[in-house]
Amino acid sequence: MKFVLAVVILLTIDGYSATASISEPEDENRRQITFYNTYGYLDGDTWIVPTRVWVNKKRRWLQGFVTWMLDLTSDYSDEQIDIFYNRLHDIAADSKSRRTVTIRFKNDPDEHTFRIRDENGETPRSDRNGLIKGTLEIPVEKAERFLDYQKSEDGWLSVKATSNRYRGTGRLQLVEPKGISVISDIDDTVKVTEIPAGAKVVVRNTFFKEFSAAPRMADLYAEWPDATFHYVSGAPWQLFNPLSGFLFGERAGFPDGSLHMKNTRKNPLTISTWRDLRELITNENVTFDQKIEQISIIFEHFPDRQFIMAGDSGERDPEVYNTILDRYPDQVKEIFIRDVINDREHNPERLAGMTIIPAPTVYRPGEALYDPRTVHMDD
Repeated sequence: MKFVLAVVILLTIDGYSATASISEPEDENRRQITFYNTYGYLDGDTWIVPTRVWVNKKRRWLQGFVTWMLDLTSDYSDEQIDIFYNRLHDIAADSKSRRTVTIRFKNDPDEHTFRIRDENGETPRSDRNGLIKGTLEIPVEKAERFLDYQKSEDGWLSVKATSNRYRGTGRLQLVEPKGISVISDIDDTVKVTEIPAGAKVVVRNTFFKEFSAAPRMADLYAEWPDATFHYVSGAPWQLFNPLSGFLFGERAGFPDGSLHMKNTRKNPLTISTWRDLRELITNENVTFDQKIEQISIIFEHFPDRQFIMAGDSGERDPEVYNTILDRYPDQVKEIFIRDVINDREHNPERLAGMTIIPAPTVYRPGEALYDPRTVHMDD
């Protein structure tokens, strides 16, 4: 209840500040552009890069407010308060509308500029949620020079995004038409979230604890060194920064990849905060449709690539991946499922034809990465 009250008051202040203005000292570091990890695909002699950027301003008073609210009881440690503050940072940020954003590539001596174009070929400003969504178009000859300037051998390029005093950096990967790609879920596949345990546990693991990597999954992904990776998650875009920092940092060590997450409204929490917070993370119906749509788009962009898909049994990943298999049977190479609810024994038909990764509570060194007895559930 205390957590709910804190967020309700936070959003009340947030709504007030939009019209009445809370006095805050100027700080250039609070003006940011988030450029979400993405990929590019070839279309003739042009790289097409689906792009999403967010123009926002961090709220200085947020940390003091969170500390004050959670310090009223002894329920939260200083470490939990710090974690909660960092996770809430982007959820409570002030989105900036009607901003133009220019993209440049790092180390480009000519400082070529690019703008995001929408489906009509226009270059839109940020919408009311601070977002610009569309594509970048990069001629192949220019892309080759950018790769050379950055000494990139795996297709990854670093970019700079600017809009007056707003600044940001990001990364994109130019992916060749042929090869192996991995579609990966995040929660309970590569990060321990414990979604089957219920909303309260999910909220605790998402907002009040350091993220924890799923045992041995980074080792499995390392077995595909030449693959490209696309992380498709039901988590909201507002958690992109903490999630990407965790996944691609030293602690977790997963391969770099594009991220594809859940769209939510600007302030996803309302007076019915607990319900909206739960649905923000665990709404399976929204997540099911979202994942199918986002994965299908990736398959359509790379019709000549083979795909490995990795998920878990705690949500509807097996059903999502079977839907994709039905749509693109010639492109699916293998499906891996981290079985967190023991469906391999209780509901084996659900995992038919999939490679099963048991999820033991304790990992014993030397234990096989997956159980060879259950590699193919229909054998």
